[in-house]
Amino acid sequence: MGSELIDALKQLEREKNIDPATILEGLEQALAAAYKKNYEDEFEVRVAIHPETGAISVFKQEIIGDPEAENPEINETEVTPKGFGRIAAQTAKQVILQRIREAERELMYGEYVDREGDIVTGIVQQTDQRYTLVNLGRVEALLPPTEQVPTERYDHGTRLKTYIVEVRRTTKEPQIVVSRTHPGLLKRLFELEVPEVFDGFVEIKSVAREPGHRSKIAVASRDASIDAVGACVGPKGARVRMVVAELRGEKIDVVQWSEDPATFVGNALSPAKVKSVRVNEDERTAEVIVPDHQLSLAIGKEGQNARLAAKLTNWRIDIRSETQAAEAGLGEAASEDIEAVGGRCQALTSSGKQCRNKARPGSKYCGIHQKYEEQQAAEGEAAPDAEPGPDAEPAEEATAGGEAAEDAS
Repeated sequence: MGSELIDALKQLEREKNIDPATILEGLEQALAAAYKKNYEDEFEVRVAIHPETGAISVFKQEIIGDPEAENPEINETEVTPKGFGRIAAQTAKQVILQRIREAERELMYGEYVDREGDIVTGIVQQTDQRYTLVNLGRVEALLPPTEQVPTERYDHGTRLKTYIVEVRRTTKEPQIVVSRTHPGLLKRLFELEVPEVFDGFVEIKSVAREPGHRSKIAVASRDASIDAVGACVGPKGARVRMVVAELRGEKIDVVQWSEDPATFVGNALSPAKVKSVRVNEDERTAEVIVPDHQLSLAIGKEGQNARLAAKLTNWRIDIRSETQAAEAGLGEAASEDIEAVGGRCQALTSSGKQCRNKARPGSKYCGIHQKYEEQQAAEGEAAPDAEPGPDAEPAEEATAGGEAAEDAS
C-alpha cells in the first residue's frame, strides 16, 4: 500500500492543493487509535509513515525512570503487526476523504473571508419566510429577511447582485451572509459603473439609503478637471440609470460633497433649492431656510428627503420656509451666522451652491452681495442669495439671475 498511498497524496496535492503532510499527520493519529482498538494494547503507541516510501511502522512507547518528570525518557519498540496493512488501508480511505472535505471547506472559507464588503453575483435558489438562498457557484449564500428589500421579490432562478456582509466558519461549509439593503452595495455598484470612482479620481464620501425607495450619495473629485457629480450621472444619465436598474427602480440623488457644513447641507437637500443655512458646529445642527414653494420638496414625502440628508451629512437638520423663518425672526440670523470658509462669499445661489467670489475684508460677502447686505440693513429684508445677471433689475428682482451671475463670476 505504501507507494500507492504516496502517489494518491501527490495527486491530491496537484488537483486540490492539499498538503500531503496534513493528511499523513491525520492518518498517523487514526492508525494509532485503530491499533489500540484492534490489539487492546495497554501501552501508548506511535505510528510513523515514511513520506517517500509510504512504509507504516508502529512503535510501543514505554516511559523509563520517573513518569512524573517534566521530560521523561521514552523507550520505543517496533511492534508492527503482520496484518496491519488491511486496517491501514480502511483507515486511510476514511481519513483521506475527511481531510479532503476539511481542506475544501478551508479553501472556500479563505476565498470568501477576504471578500467581505465586496459584491458577488448569484442565482436565487430557494425562497421562504425565513431566508433566501443564493447560489454563488461553489457555495450557497444566505440572504436573511433583515437584509432583504421589502419591495423586491426573489423568484427562483433570478440573477442577483448582493453585498457580502459576513463570512462565518462552521463545521460544514462556510456560511456567507449577503445583503441587498447595505449602503455598501450602492457604493460598490457605482465603482462597477463609473471608471472614475473605481480608479480613485472620484471619491464617494458618504451614502444614505432607504432601500427600495430612495438613496443619496455625496461625491468629491480628487482631480480639478473632473466633475464628480457629472461622472457619476454619466452622459444623459446612463451610468446612474444602470445602478437604478440593478436596484430595481430605487431613486438615487448624487450630490456634491463640501468641507463647508452649510454648503454640504444645502447640497444634500437636493433637488430642493436652499435659501440659506445656519449651522451650529458644537451641537451639529443646521437650520435651513427654503422658499415657501420649496418647503414640501425639501422635506420630501413623509420626511424622506430631510431624513436622508441628515443621514448623509450626519447633521440634525431643521427646515423652515421663508414665511416661517420671518415669523420666528430667523431670516436675518440664518444669513449672518454662516461662517466664512476660505475667505469666500457666503451667499448661496438658488441651487444651494456657495458663491465663488472672494469675500470683502471684514465681511462675509463679496462686493456684489455686500450691496444687498447693506440694503437689508436699511430695509429690514433678508439679503438675496443669488448674484444678479448683467441685465437684472434692482435688488428685489435680482434672484432670477443668480445662476448666470455665479457662472460669470
